[in-house]
Amino acid sequence: MNKYLAGAAAAAVSVAFVSEAAATEWNVSVWGKRRAFTEHVEKLAELVSEKTGGEFTMNVSYGGLSKNRENLDGISIGAFEMAQFCAGYHRDKNRVVTVLELPFLGVENLEQEVAVSKAVYSHPAAAEEMEQWNAKLLMTSPMPQYNLVGTGEPRDTLAKMEGMRVRATGGLGQAFKAVGAVPTSVTATEAYQAMDSGVVDTVAFAQHAHLSFGTINQADWWTANLNPGTVNCPVVVNIDAYEDLPDAHRAALDSSVDEALDHYLANYGELLKRWDAVLAEKGVEKVMISDEELAAFRAAAADPIRDAWIKDMEAQGLPGQELYDLVVKTLAEAKSGS
Repeated sequence: MNKYLAGAAAAAVSVAFVSEAAATEWNVSVWGKRRAFTEHVEKLAELVSEKTGGEFTMNVSYGGLSKNRENLDGISIGAFEMAQFCAGYHRDKNRVVTVLELPFLGVENLEQEVAVSKAVYSHPAAAEEMEQWNAKLLMTSPMPQYNLVGTGEPRDTLAKMEGMRVRATGGLGQAFKAVGAVPTSVTATEAYQAMDSGVVDTVAFAQHAHLSFGTINQADWWTANLNPGTVNCPVVVNIDAYEDLPDAHRAALDSSVDEALDHYLANYGELLKRWDAVLAEKGVEKVMISDEELAAFRAAAADPIRDAWIKDMEAQGLPGQELYDLVVKTLAEAKSGS
């Protein structure tokens, strides 16, 4: 009997050890607070836990693991297993995906943004560059075209944008600079204070960020149709952590990406439907830019910045023209439904 009990105890310990060994716990570094921009990360965590019976869990941390500008560095040293970052925060570290931040690409909705991001993320040059940081591109964080909020008289002409101090990163910052504005790349979490203290006159964000970071609460006006471009913010995973996953857990993760993005798109769509009501509630004027001013903005920013980007990338040994052509081709296919 004692031998039986001893054997049972040993078996129980063995089962417990196997169960413990099979468990996977990942730390995920994002910033700010839970919002439309992070819903796919939250959904991904939910899905992998469900699919693995709770054996694969993700702890999503909002600023507790790293500063937003340092998330890629944290991934590179294995400080955490997954992170979100925005290309404009460190353009020299993620040059390939900055093609998606070029102004006036013509992306019209979030579905098209997902399509062009997937195409670029799948390009060998993107994977190779991210490998330098021990990072694997997992999914994008699709955002609509950015627009400005500001105080005082609306900046609804290029002449009024001359000298305007604007929070705008990446290609957006270059676009505003091309028409005489003065861009600054303070992070999203610093934007409210920058606006409040007068460091910037205006802030360029997608709708969710104007809400989440409070800039809409200071605004007198919002440009409804400036639409100069958007920021690309990948979610990446540490390559070693990804490759060390048990097969079942890796399959659960990979199979959940599209589901998480679908959830994100549906959730963001609801926010966009409410946006006019948000403006009315907060007393923010909806400003429309004239077609003539938009055409002048595109002429000043689109072609020159694109050509300079391609030349710069090619000089660094990256396929700039090929990447831009890939975006154009993918976008055309997405618009045609092919």
